[in-house]
Amino acid sequence: MLSKFVLPGNKVEIRPIVQADEEEQDLNQQKQVYQSQVYDIQSDERLEIYMPMVKNRLISLPVNTEYDLFFMTGGGIFECTAVVLDVYKIEKAFVLLLETTSTLRKNQRREFFRLECALEMYSRPLEKDEIRAVLRHDNYLKANLPLDPGIIVDISGGGLRFVGESAYAVDDLIYCKYTLIKEEKPKDYTMVAKILMSRELENKPGSYEHRAQYINIDNSEREEIIRFIFKEESKRRKREKGL
Repeated sequence: MLSKFVLPGNKVEIRPIVQADEEEQDLNQQKQVYQSQVYDIQSDERLEIYMPMVKNRLISLPVNTEYDLFFMTGGGIFECTAVVLDVYKIEKAFVLLLETTSTLRKNQRREFFRLECALEMYSRPLEKDEIRAVLRHDNYLKANLPLDPGIIVDISGGGLRFVGESAYAVDDLIYCKYTLIKEEKPKDYTMVAKILMSRELENKPGSYEHRAQYINIDNSEREEIIRFIFKEESKRRKREKGL
């Protein structure tokens, strides 16, 4: 199955498998999610991926540890579980050898792949009539209302994490606005999001970190966000390799 759907060069997200007793832990304490790339497909059960890198530091995943893998391919996102068999160097590349422990299956969700970033954004809470419109799946939003500044620190096709001075509460619906590059030109994105997590930053009183999920997002805009993420991730990996 691997060789049929997954190719060298495909992006892959590596997620530690969360045990039952870990499910209730706070989001900011959850295990690291790693971004990497397929190096080679050895067989339908074995593959090599580049050792992931975090802040210019290579991360060697423990041998005999199992992970969830999510592959970004031309045919969509595929997922499976796999165990790390070995860690070694091929020419100048450090790679992980993994063996699948489940069948490869297509995943319909598109929000797994996150890009760490620092993007300006603006937001505000929705007013009551806007909330009623959202619940009706209406696109009605008021223009020219005051917006609070913030910084997106990671973004995906399903939502974003941002920091700012706005004290939102869990389940609040907010209007958010930010700019991404599409086809070498800036494009503004304005959408509704639901607050999933909110906490005051310990080292910066009066500032808050929020996780939010898009609500009623247009599929074409979601695809544009995903393409932006993978284009930026590709640029980042080339810079890290000095290309």
